[in-house]
Amino acid sequence: MALLEGQWVTVQQKTFTKWLNSKLKIRDVEIADLVKDLSDGVILIHLLEILSNESLGRYAAKPKLRVQRFENVNKALDFIKGRSIQLTNIGAEDVVDGNRKIILGLIWTLILRFTISDINEEGLSAKEGLLLWCQRKTACYDGVDVRDFSTSWNDGLAFCALLDIHRPDLIDYETLDKNDHRGNMQLAFDIASKEIGIPDLLDVEDVCDVAKPDERSLMTYIAYWFHAFSQMERVENAGRRVEKFVTNMQGAWEMQNSFERRMRELLNNIAKQHKDWEEAEFDGTYADAKHQLNQFTAYKRTSKRAWVAEKSELVNLLGNIKTKLSTYRLRPYEPPAELSLEALDKAWVGLMHAERERSQIINEAIRDIKNALRRNFADKANDFALALHTLSASISGLEGDVEDQLRHTQRLSENLQPLDEFLGIIENIDQQCIEANIEENDFTTYTLDELDYELGLVKSSVSKKLAFLENQMVARNMTNLTPIQLEEFESVFRHFDRDLSNSLHELEFSAALASLGLVYDEDEMHDKFLDTSGGRSYVTFEQFIRFMVDETEDQNTAEQVFESFREVADGKPYVTELDLRHSLVPDELIEHLVSSMPEHKGPDMQEDRDLPKYDYISFMERYMGDDPSMNDANGVNK
Repeated sequence: MALLEGQWVTVQQKTFTKWLNSKLKIRDVEIADLVKDLSDGVILIHLLEILSNESLGRYAAKPKLRVQRFENVNKALDFIKGRSIQLTNIGAEDVVDGNRKIILGLIWTLILRFTISDINEEGLSAKEGLLLWCQRKTACYDGVDVRDFSTSWNDGLAFCALLDIHRPDLIDYETLDKNDHRGNMQLAFDIASKEIGIPDLLDVEDVCDVAKPDERSLMTYIAYWFHAFSQMERVENAGRRVEKFVTNMQGAWEMQNSFERRMRELLNNIAKQHKDWEEAEFDGTYADAKHQLNQFTAYKRTSKRAWVAEKSELVNLLGNIKTKLSTYRLRPYEPPAELSLEALDKAWVGLMHAERERSQIINEAIRDIKNALRRNFADKANDFALALHTLSASISGLEGDVEDQLRHTQRLSENLQPLDEFLGIIENIDQQCIEANIEENDFTTYTLDELDYELGLVKSSVSKKLAFLENQMVARNMTNLTPIQLEEFESVFRHFDRDLSNSLHELEFSAALASLGLVYDEDEMHDKFLDTSGGRSYVTFEQFIRFMVDETEDQNTAEQVFESFREVADGKPYVTELDLRHSLVPDELIEHLVSSMPEHKGPDMQEDRDLPKYDYISFMERYMGDDPSMNDANGVNK
């Protein structure tokens, strides 16, 4: 019995000494004899300040008198009691006089409070939680049966299983010699120390060479395994959130790049058309004037129509970009001044002015036109065009809350019906002009076809805007989907919505599910969506998205991305490429990130001195904006 008692005292003293040194190394302090080196209270005060991250105040740093040692130890014990840590039958004299068992009990109390007590697994805490974690992680391994923190660990297989389940790249459990207990134990301890960074608190003989290993020593050591692998999982989760954020942002960047490229191309085309008209000359013949009229008419039927459509698409694209970024609570996008909507409006006004001048020049060469019909047609056509442009401007100018935009767009939709009747009047006048052989009009640049086409564009713009805003309201409430999932599902829905009705018929719905890798169950879908008895045989966008929500899991919010960067960086104000790789961010996204993030200019950690460092804080501020959640507890912007 005395021999067994001596064994656990020896093992505990050795393990607890290593535990103490692992904590004290931050202050370049190391102990050799647990009992002797704690006797003056100085090491104990160092330890408590490190564990609590608090100062214990003034104390005798080099006590020479016994009373000074007592004062130091009492200061440490009072601090422990002040933290509501239960101490039983422990007095300053036990530490000063070197009562080995009492000192071991004191250190165990600190280990429990500061290393083990925060462990929680499925509602259980401390010892039960740590044991359940070990059991869950090793349950699928043959030959491993973790029942306690003693004999269950003798053969080393439980340690090997914990390594294999978390880092299969470091160990191959299946190839181990299950009978080589010491070899397996040594292998696990070496990998844990060298590859994971877990302190060497135990030796192989402390576990393999005794019938019943010391429970407290094992719990202390295994708690380090729990914290190391739990941190690894948090960093990997943070890396996945960073990956999702960057992937989503790439979609926004692509939309912005597309807007700027298309805007630049449209402005260049408009400028070239100006130049062509300025350089055009007449030879004085009717045939030449007629030829140039035909060219002008062809321009209005082809290039101008394409530019009108492109102008409308660009306005809608910019609105969608702003709505998208607002939905994700990211900083709004404003295009460069030379590529802004204001620049386009100015260029368009100039084009319209040049177009009118061109039309007048051509018309002056062809004088046999009846002015009355021309003016009658022009007045109504111009009024009609003004109404169209007013509607178009109203659509393009919509900003702010999605619900307010939706209400405004619905009112605009109600104003479209009178325009059909107005266009009928213009069509009647146009027929009279055709019968009078009127082929040009100095008072307007619009034709019946053009007005009909632009009316169709306005109708289409209103319809698309209605569908987009309604779907944004649906999408905004689908909190269980990530932005990239919403984009994918909306894209699939739009692809199969052939008739632009913002709904899918049964066959379209089946095809949409198939494209997403889901099986269409006709009976289930009839019960859930397709009420054929009521004449209803379609699925709305909201029903489609809600169906996909049922197939997905909850995801993190956009604000968590910043915290994810901090997790990846281990709390540092910068992140290195090595940090990103350790968090398992894909290589192509790492390349994108390091090329996008600014260089960190502040102080760095010793271990990162030779590595490039990137300022993820400025990078996130660029896209997250002045979000209150970006400020820490001291009000300092993160």
